[in-house]
Amino acid sequence: MTAASAKRGNPHIEVPDRGVIDIGSNTVRLVVYSGPKRAPNVWLNEKVTARLGRDLAANGTIPKEAEEMALAGLARFAAILRDLGVSDVSTVATAAARDASNGAKFIKKVRALGLEPRVLSGVEEATTSAFGVIGAFPGAKGVVADLGGGSLELVGIEGGDFHDGVSLPLGTLRLPALRGDGPATFRKAVKKQLQAARFAVEQDGPLYLVGGTWRALANFAMHNARYPVHDPQAFCLPVEDADKVAKRLIKADPDKLSSIPGISSNRAAGLPDAAAMLRVMLRELEPEALVISAWGLREGVLFSGLSEVAREQDPLLSAVTHFATPRGADITDATLAAAWTAEAVDGRNRGSERIRLAATLLAAAAARIEPNLRIDHSTDWALEKRWVGLDHTGRAMIAQSLRASCAQPKIVPQYLRMATEDQLRRASAWGLANRLCRKIGAGTRISLLGSALRREGKMLVLRFDEDRAHMMADSVESELANLADWLGLKHTMTVGQVNGAAG
Repeated sequence: MTAASAKRGNPHIEVPDRGVIDIGSNTVRLVVYSGPKRAPNVWLNEKVTARLGRDLAANGTIPKEAEEMALAGLARFAAILRDLGVSDVSTVATAAARDASNGAKFIKKVRALGLEPRVLSGVEEATTSAFGVIGAFPGAKGVVADLGGGSLELVGIEGGDFHDGVSLPLGTLRLPALRGDGPATFRKAVKKQLQAARFAVEQDGPLYLVGGTWRALANFAMHNARYPVHDPQAFCLPVEDADKVAKRLIKADPDKLSSIPGISSNRAAGLPDAAAMLRVMLRELEPEALVISAWGLREGVLFSGLSEVAREQDPLLSAVTHFATPRGADITDATLAAAWTAEAVDGRNRGSERIRLAATLLAAAAARIEPNLRIDHSTDWALEKRWVGLDHTGRAMIAQSLRASCAQPKIVPQYLRMATEDQLRRASAWGLANRLCRKIGAGTRISLLGSALRREGKMLVLRFDEDRAHMMADSVESELANLADWLGLKHTMTVGQVNGAAG
């Protein structure tokens, strides 16, 4: 019996149940996942920087020492999976195995380790990455640009599907040879390759950047801008700003780049070349903006295997529910609380219900944390934990709401870089309303069903059923007053028929 299988009967211990091995041109990586199918957690992430594709531009082969390093890593990965008892494993290989003259022999050696690799065609690689972005950004419309060591995949996405995927020989391991002939020749070569992706010019929306090198570029931009969030997932750059960042990176010293958090020496070495290519891509493809996606090929493998029903689930609420439940929060109670507060704090200004529900769940979980730790821990959940299906505006609103849930509704100036003042004020109202919920009978279902919170003109009215009049404590009125003041209203508590106010 494996250690993991021994824990599977314990509902309080999350165990891994699926994995993806990605045999790329630069790295060979094992990622083991746990948690909800729609929003999996990374349980283990291991890699070997074998650089299988480093000689593709020179002689078209996988170097012997790179092959040996990759096979040694894969043997270890196979052993780890056996020890964990994880049998649901997808193994995919990309440009190096696909394009190298000795790629087929290498794959045969991989199979001898007990793995079942699938060599993706260029189009398959592009569409699998597209599935990853579609999974991370429901409803996304634009072009996915997945940059690996051996190739650059471009594919259009819209309406939950993809179109016109192409794979171009513009991976980070091939770019140095192209740049060696000078900037003018390099730009001409990249432009020529991009002719195969003319569909991208016609596709509305941003360029969704997938891959470690693009994330490193985002980390550089965020670091230099002193951005209030460190996770690059969903980080957005206007085209003009992206071009300025790329222009700086072209001349950057890789040794200095690697000192920036989130940029490894391996990624730093490839950033100037990738930045040079990005400037050409911006001119030729004319995207509306750049958006970083932390989900790509590996997550696309998982997402493409889901049923249609599972794909339609909200990844944010799936992940937040899974995260908050063992911390004492309940999705049913949170939904009731969100409904109880909806009319008073949002009125007709709807459209962010899912974000408000996520904030309500996290506030309930945060209530279980020691008070002196609560505000820092909970806002870190909002700003730094990797959520998908959530942009940085949503991160800021959840963080602001959680601060207000800790009696700190004042708007944080840094959050204004991600959301408007009006959005943050609404978020603080959510948090103050959550405090009021908790104060009324500890936020229990009975206490909320026996009360109602409504705006009546310029008055915020908290009404109790007659048999719940004893809940009208001074501490309740104090929280009601705080919420009313924030909303610019007067307040009152009264007794009367609630009429199913919880909705």
